[in-house]
Amino acid sequence: MKIKKVACHWLSAPVERPFTSSRGWLYTTRNTCLVEIETDDGTVGWGECYGPSAVARAFIESQLASQIIGRDPFDVEVIWEHLYNRIKDYGQTGMAIAAISGIDIALWDIIGKTCGKPVHKLIGGAFRTEVQAYATGLYFIDMDRVTEEAVEEAAKFVEQGFRAIKMKIGLGSLQKDIDRVAAVREAIGPDVRLMVDANHCYSVPNAIRLGRRLEELHIDWFEEPISPEDVDGYVEVSRALDIAVAGGENDFTRWGFRDKIVRKAMDIVQPDVCAAGGLTECKKIAALASTHGVECVPHAWGSAVGLSATIHFLASLPDQPPCLVPQPVLLEFEQEENPFRDFLAVDPIVQKGGMVPVPDGPGLGIDVDREIIAQYRVT
Repeated sequence: MKIKKVACHWLSAPVERPFTSSRGWLYTTRNTCLVEIETDDGTVGWGECYGPSAVARAFIESQLASQIIGRDPFDVEVIWEHLYNRIKDYGQTGMAIAAISGIDIALWDIIGKTCGKPVHKLIGGAFRTEVQAYATGLYFIDMDRVTEEAVEEAAKFVEQGFRAIKMKIGLGSLQKDIDRVAAVREAIGPDVRLMVDANHCYSVPNAIRLGRRLEELHIDWFEEPISPEDVDGYVEVSRALDIAVAGGENDFTRWGFRDKIVRKAMDIVQPDVCAAGGLTECKKIAALASTHGVECVPHAWGSAVGLSATIHFLASLPDQPPCLVPQPVLLEFEQEENPFRDFLAVDPIVQKGGMVPVPDGPGLGIDVDREIIAQYRVT
């Protein structure tokens, strides 16, 4: 079996209700870059790249695709190392690694389909048959009703069966953030897990000041309190707070995570399978984290392809830590409008009672609807 063709599909769809986070970027469209790899026997594998789709597509088409034509897709580690070393001089992080991630996921999909096994069987097996989903939402939409809309949305998620929710913070006022989180906590009650995500908008002193107040509201974790480059700052914030500190969605490869894990700058690392190096590299990041007693809860954002890959990755992780009554592993299930999450798979990935089954079909376990690709493809 040899790789015959590599194609990239940039999909884009308008968002009916634009939303933003503390970074101030208004999301008016949803985009994704899908990687389609076909072998000489007609087997097709799908992957996804995180980040700006046009950049990912350009990187694959101009730098990476030609490097894998004619190769055996089962040589997935060999291909990963070849691509990484090929672009090391200018692409140790960022979109270069996101592009490799999409290719890597597609290769695992091919391997699984060829073997007739789900991906999780090929990366170590599944520790569980279902994963607990948490709803990521509560972005800023109507700035005149940021607290009211957060309460309404959180209540809706609970009604839908979610038992864990992650909300955005970073309104430019610590008191406004606390008031908004407190209102959501009161609305959903004490039994629903609640996490907050600042999208790295605080200074170290303000992150510590806010974190101490968040502890009073029984928040599970404080995500990306400060800028991802500031490892020393993360160490300082983590040491100052009892609340768990999370981060890492903006980090890439085992080398990018190494110092944060070894120094325990974070309690929870969040590699994105579509960004940090694909399934091949994320398994290594998770092993590194486990070695140092750091939890791994991956970030997820994008289409059903990336979501399915994330579920397989989560299924393959042991309980953290192993005990008689383990803490459920958590799947990020972002809830803003996204046709590529909801309609790209012929059989959509859905949660029931807050749980999502681990796909058991060959490869990623989903069939991609080419009509959706045709409808939203950017030429």
